[in-house]
Amino acid sequence: MNAPYDGDRAQGTGGPAPSQGTAPGTPVPGQVPVPAPAPDRDPYVQDAYDYDPYRSQDLSAQDPVDEVLYDRAAHPPPPPGTFQEPGPLYAAPSAPMYSPDPRVWAQTPPPEPDGPSRHLPYGDHATTTEFVGVDSLVTRASEEQPEPDAFAHLYRDQEAAPRTPAEDVPVAAPAPSKPAGRATSLLKSSALMAAGTIVSRITGFLRTLVIAAAIGVGTFNDTYQIANTLPTMIYVLVGGGALNAVFIPQLVRAMKNDNDGGEAYANRLLTLVVVLLAGITTICVLAAPVFITMMSPKIASDPQQMDVAVAFARYCLPTMFFMGVHVVLGQILNARGRFGAMMWTPVLNNIVVIATFGAFIWAFGGFTTSGVNATTVTPEGVRLLGLGTLLGLTVQALAMLPYLRDAGFKPRLRFDWKGHGLGKAARLAKWTFFFVLANQVGLVIVTQLATWAGSVAEKQGHPGTGITAYNYALLLWQMPQAIITVSVMTAVLPRISRSAHDGDAAAVRDDISYGLRTSAVAIVPCAFAFLALGVPMATLLYAGSGSGAQNIGYVLMAFGLGLIPYSVQYVVLRGFYAYEDTRTPFYNTVIVAAVNAAGSVVSFFVLPARWAVVGMAASYGLGYAVGVGVAWRRLRTRLGGDLDGAHVMRTYARLTGACVPAAAVAGAAAYAVTQWLGSGVLGSATALLAGGIALAAVFLIAAKRMRIEELNAMVGMVRGRLGR
Repeated sequence: MNAPYDGDRAQGTGGPAPSQGTAPGTPVPGQVPVPAPAPDRDPYVQDAYDYDPYRSQDLSAQDPVDEVLYDRAAHPPPPPGTFQEPGPLYAAPSAPMYSPDPRVWAQTPPPEPDGPSRHLPYGDHATTTEFVGVDSLVTRASEEQPEPDAFAHLYRDQEAAPRTPAEDVPVAAPAPSKPAGRATSLLKSSALMAAGTIVSRITGFLRTLVIAAAIGVGTFNDTYQIANTLPTMIYVLVGGGALNAVFIPQLVRAMKNDNDGGEAYANRLLTLVVVLLAGITTICVLAAPVFITMMSPKIASDPQQMDVAVAFARYCLPTMFFMGVHVVLGQILNARGRFGAMMWTPVLNNIVVIATFGAFIWAFGGFTTSGVNATTVTPEGVRLLGLGTLLGLTVQALAMLPYLRDAGFKPRLRFDWKGHGLGKAARLAKWTFFFVLANQVGLVIVTQLATWAGSVAEKQGHPGTGITAYNYALLLWQMPQAIITVSVMTAVLPRISRSAHDGDAAAVRDDISYGLRTSAVAIVPCAFAFLALGVPMATLLYAGSGSGAQNIGYVLMAFGLGLIPYSVQYVVLRGFYAYEDTRTPFYNTVIVAAVNAAGSVVSFFVLPARWAVVGMAASYGLGYAVGVGVAWRRLRTRLGGDLDGAHVMRTYARLTGACVPAAAVAGAAAYAVTQWLGSGVLGSATALLAGGIALAAVFLIAAKRMRIEELNAMVGMVRGRLGR
């Protein structure tokens, strides 16, 4: 009978098979002795007498799924020197306590000597080291963690006082503070800005109401509107657009990359704005007659109106200096996460102007009794209105200083502009200048045509059909945009800029989609509300200005639906600015301005003088509708061919489908009430209330049937806040 083949067993041990005639275990000359193979063990009793038969202390033998879910934060490693792994009863002496153990995923650190450690960095104590487990990582996965400062250790010995031995006593590690989540901080910032914008817009409407009650809505108010619009136009042209679109990303990058947190860059920018605007303001005040002639040849043709308009302009033009200071200080605060100041300080400006025109009414009487115009107004009245307008912007700018002090920013003049990135920003601002120039050219054309049509219509017995009606309706029409879209995107824009700087196109796309869909929940219903309830809104707000209030309502209705592309355009252009692309927005604005100007010219020559401004308002929305199509395609290409278009279009389509029947019912209800009670204050208020309730009820019912997720989320959030 042959003996069993034992060669594999020998090979498994790494040595040759024993030769014939040699007893097992006998050493062969010239070869390394091979240990005898372990005898076969019974698989049923091989672990019966082990200390740990189920290997519960062996981490390498555990289920990998259980090991992943094992929370080591709740069960941290024991302190050094307090636990010894048991070994077999008759085994060789165990290895040293702190020798590497291949079965353990993280070695237990040895005890540290007194005083600064020689093993852990910077004198950290082993017993106070925090171990983060799976539960902690999962619960904090969606939160923004502050980026660690890689150079903090270089200055730690200078910032902290030398420690005494008593300070090395182990103490319990303090519980880490839970930072606010990304969505929570965004919501708080948007809510703060929305609240400030709402108050600012409300006081702004009170301001227009007081102005209309003091000087009416006819040609005399047109002269004030032109003089008050000039500084804004010039400021936006020479630098305002660049500050808003270019320097926010630059300030964010300076805060992220500069050692001083971007403070020096911000002070250089502030100095540049102060010097530039001081020189431009001086030139513009001297050239006020030229600007009035450019803005309205019709007013310039009347000597009395021209004198009043030039006087107003020389008081109002210096406001561009304080306007620029306010904006650059506000953007510095925005880059540091302080969003409220820029939205709340305009309230002070509105209060000052309201007090100014209130004093005018107290001194000279209201428009319905005084009938003040360019021929009857006194120099003292012009001086009062002009100085009050200038004082309002001055207070608004100076009110930013306490917010800067609270943010730790110290404004000071710095003229070392060369080699610090301002040249790059100026090159980027070149296209923003052309962008604003194209926009302002369109505005100048509209102003010229509107003042001409308003003057002709007023002679025909239709006041309130000029540039004043256009501006007042535009101010009311832009309120949802300023409260919702601007507030959301101002908080999102720094985050988009960081994502674009990091090359994360998916994050940029998601943020733009979020901004579009979130703002649409309010923008689309408001657009249809203006279309259905524009007349009772205007007649209620501007009842003190006489019969011209109804014409303002018609202009507001014409603006109505243009609010949707106007809001979309604003959000989409933020994507280009985040990539420091200012040339594409320029081309897009040229298209918008060209369509708006062409539509305004057609309206001026085709429509009667009373309806010319109504046609210009409709052309404004048409221009943005064309511009959105161009900007959308270009940004989609920039982001790799995907802009979440299907999701966005589905949201807008459902909102529009819910608003169409709601607007029809609201318009019918408001018209019926007006026919019953008239267009006075009582009739307008009742019509607006009845139409608003009908629009909201029908819209919510239709939106619920269409399952608009953004609206449902907003309603759920409101219910949660109310505790229902």
